[in-house]
This record gives sequence, structure tokens and C-alpha cells, in this order.
Amino acid sequence: MKNILILGAGTAGSMMANKLSRVLDKKEWKITVVDPASTHYYQPGFLFIPFGKYSRKDVVKPTEKLLPRSVELIKSEVETLFPGENKVVLKDGKSLAYDYLIIATGARLAPEETTGLLGPLWQKDIFEFYTLEGALALADRLKNFNGGKLVMSIVDMPFKCPVAPIEFVCLADDYFKKRGIRDKVEIYYVTPLSGAFTKPIAARMLNQVMQERNIHIISDFYIEHIDNENKKLVSYDEREVPFDLLTIVPLNKGADFVGRSKIGDELNFIPVDKHTLQMPQYPNIFVLGDAAAIPTSKAGSVAHFAGEILFENILHIIEGKAPAEKFDGHSNCYIEVGQGKASLIDFNYDTEPLPGTYPVAGIGPFKLLDVTRINHWGKLAFRWIYWYFLVKGRALPVSAHMSMKGKKVVS
Repeated sequence: MKNILILGAGTAGSMMANKLSRVLDKKEWKITVVDPASTHYYQPGFLFIPFGKYSRKDVVKPTEKLLPRSVELIKSEVETLFPGENKVVLKDGKSLAYDYLIIATGARLAPEETTGLLGPLWQKDIFEFYTLEGALALADRLKNFNGGKLVMSIVDMPFKCPVAPIEFVCLADDYFKKRGIRDKVEIYYVTPLSGAFTKPIAARMLNQVMQERNIHIISDFYIEHIDNENKKLVSYDEREVPFDLLTIVPLNKGADFVGRSKIGDELNFIPVDKHTLQMPQYPNIFVLGDAAAIPTSKAGSVAHFAGEILFENILHIIEGKAPAEKFDGHSNCYIEVGQGKASLIDFNYDTEPLPGTYPVAGIGPFKLLDVTRINHWGKLAFRWIYWYFLVKGRALPVSAHMSMKGKKVVS
């Protein structure tokens, strides 16, 4: 019997386990998933928790309930990978052999990497919303925040869901308006980028959205340390940003075993061929989702689209053929802007977000680089799609490859 080993039971890992289990002969193939967590999180939902729109029950399900019965789930951390030996060693010393390995261990927060971040103000006036615990703690703090400087800051790129901080400040603007205290709150968006987003056309649109909401953007700001005593962000070029309440995206890193195994970059993300998702030196190892060091967003849509390509390619490789498909870096993201509206961006390695309609040219129903109510409903509907289709590996009526149909080329 041959073995497919999947490290990680998040979005990417669960999706691949479900897809492969449907088509591979169970008498010939064994699929094993390794993940220490008993709970699977719908991470895009964390954004809504601080504002009372979602609760814990909306974003959690038992890990094992999302995997097929034929798949073995081992609840353990990975200690080391020995790629030359086709072997993974777990924390308890148990060794797992594989014929094909899919690494889908995601990205983790590393607040310990920033001086002062885990200081006296942590979880008091400094918060993150990229974990369930952080989002719930921030929700409690926002209820009692009655005015002052609210700062949303980003330590460094890359990080999970790069539009989430933009969504946060827009939803905060809406939240404080509904509480009748928006005039008492100054909102700042502090980023190491030169603008709101990495792609110029989308950045212009998002800059305008934030300007209309009186959200101040402080760009090219690289945090050197956080001064807890004086409540300030301090940059490497000695600029300072004071805050009363700080929401931050800590440095993101890959899994620790990647560093121990010496297969990753300086942040423990794993370099792979950006089209096949294979490690060049180990063609039976594939990296999917946030764990991969590829030049596109660390977003659920990337895991989805790349997973569709990887699924087809693994089946070809198993049959002794060359990979048949190439991942083009396709990513799309709904962007909540408050007031019951959202925008949508769709792009890939070579094409930045453009205006137009999605997924059907000329019809939509969703509008690209436009702010509409239907986009907002698309964002909310995605939670149901995620639980019952995407993570279950079921087909969705959108192409894994980005299409130019319905898009308008602008300069």
C-alpha cells in the first residue's frame, strides 16, 4: 500500500484529503493527516468577531468532522522532516513514511519577534484578531473604548489575508458611527507598504475608500519596537505613532519544524515551483496554502485555486505522467468596507486587480474594484460555502485559472 501524508488539517490540508479520498483506491492508497488541533477554524470569520457580527460558534468545527472516515487523523506536532528519506518524525518520536507528501501547515503569528509587543499592554491595549482568542479579547475591549487613537498596524510582509487590516479599519469606522462616537475616535492605518495595498490600481481604490472614511494612512513604516510605557509605535527611521488602542498584525512565520528541517526561507515558508507547487529538489513533496513561499497572497482563495491544480497534477504524477496544469497565482478577495458594502479583487501572478464583473463577464453578479451591497452578501455567503463545499473539496463553479473575461484594462 502506498502512502499520501498531509501535514496540516486547515483549509488546504482538509480540502486535499477530501479530494484525494474520493478518487484513490482505498485498497491501494492510505491517506494520513497530521495536525495537533482538535478544532478547525474558519479564519476569515475572525474579522467580524470584534464588532459583534460573528461569535465563536460561527467559526469553529471539530477537525475530524471535516475529514473523510477513510482518512487517518493523527493529532500531533511535527518534529522534523527528512525529505531525502521520505520520512516525517512526530513530537513523540513516531516516524511516518510517505510516497507523496503535502505540506499544508499554514502560517503562525510570531509576536515574540517584535520588541515590546508582548509587553505589559498585550491583551489590554494591544491586540490581534488573527486568532479566535485574540478576536474575542478585542471584542471585549472595543465595547469599552470610548475615544482616542485607534491604530491598526502591520509588522511586515507577508501575512495571512492581506486585506483584513483594511477591512478592520473600515468596519471600525462603521462600528463607532453606529455607537455615535466616531467623532471621538481617530483611526490610523500604519503599514510598511507605500499605500493601502501591494497592487497600484487596487491601492488607489482602497486609498480613496479610507480617505472617504477619514482613516489616516501612515506608509513605509517598519516597526522597530513598541514603547508600552508611552504607548507609541517606533519605526526603524525613528518616527513615532502614538496610540490609545493598538490592533496589530504580528510577524507571520511558517511552522517551526520547517526551520528544524532546513527546508524553508528565513521565515520558515517553503520555496516551491510557483506553477507546480513542488519542491524542486524533492518532486514528491508539494506545499499548499500559506506554508508556500510563492509570489501571491496568503489567502484561502489561493489555497482553493492552487489546490484544484495540485489535485489534478498529483493524479497525473501518480500515473507516471508529467504535471498537466500550472497554477497562475490566482487569488480573489472580498473586502468589507462597512455600511453593508464590500469590494472584490481578482488577480494572479501577472495581472493586478482590474475593474469589471465576476464571475460572469458583463453579468457578475459581483463587481470588481467597486463597492456594492451584493459584494457584501457574497462575503457573508462564503462562510456557508467554506464549510460545506470548499473545505470538503467539492467543486465550485469558478475556474482555478484567472480569466480576463469581464475585466477592463486600465492604466
